Amino acid sequence: MDEIERENARDVGRRAVDTVRHSVRDTLRHRLAALVRSDPDVMARAVELGVVSREWLRDPAGEPIAAAPPREVLARFLSREVERRPSLLSELGLSALQILTSGDDDGEVRTARTVAIVFTDLVGFTAFTARDGDDAAHDLLQRHARTVGPVVRSRGGSVVKRMGDGVLATFPSPEAAVLAALELVAHPPEPLALRAGVHWGDAHATRDDVVGHAVNVAARVCDAARTGEVLVTVETRDAARDARGVEFGRVGRRKVKGLDEPLRVCRAGRLGSPTLEMAVVPRDG
Repeated sequence: MDEIERENARDVGRRAVDTVRHSVRDTLRHRLAALVRSDPDVMARAVELGVVSREWLRDPAGEPIAAAPPREVLARFLSREVERRPSLLSELGLSALQILTSGDDDGEVRTARTVAIVFTDLVGFTAFTARDGDDAAHDLLQRHARTVGPVVRSRGGSVVKRMGDGVLATFPSPEAAVLAALELVAHPPEPLALRAGVHWGDAHATRDDVVGHAVNVAARVCDAARTGEVLVTVETRDAARDARGVEFGRVGRRKVKGLDEPLRVCRAGRLGSPTLEMAVVPRDG
């Protein structure tokens, strides 16, 4: 056998080994995905923490297991534990939690990136507090926080801050933001209702905040939303047209405080929602 034949034989051997390796790997990935899916509680926790992704569970052979880096997984875990056991915050201390979940940056503004920004607002919270008292309001916000965190994290997002009865969260994709907003609006803390606004745009992110015009737009969209409504900008709609199980109402304009031009917005809803067209803004002229 000459040198060329030997090299060809080695190539054939390497390809055969690679084929077997890939086959074994794909089989193991499918088995692991099936194992995770077999227990809904385990699956929900794994997705929420970023250990596995929803996409990988649907296509174990074609998608990466998880997009969240280890530091993000730790941050999600600590956020989840603080929501479940607020005393952890006093036991470890806020500074300790920040150190554990921080990277090498110093907290200064980073380069602008395109993100989906979600604001939520509890409708009627002020009246509820006046009627039922501060203790009841505190308990309601605690219940709400235990719902918001898992929903946001399960879609790959982060709760940036809680502002009284509102939440600011960011997501890497508009589809994830819209789906999370719909889920949150569908499960408000009784007896109150929720509304949400979503915008897809450029913002500057630090370790513990997100700033920029896009953030202001998202806040105004939330202010313009009606009770139980998820209102999105046309930028969000255009970027999330392929969101699974979601449809959008007609585009209209709403004049909001602080912005010179009216916002072009539409309502988002679950596919086939009978109320989607009832609450949309007037048709854009």
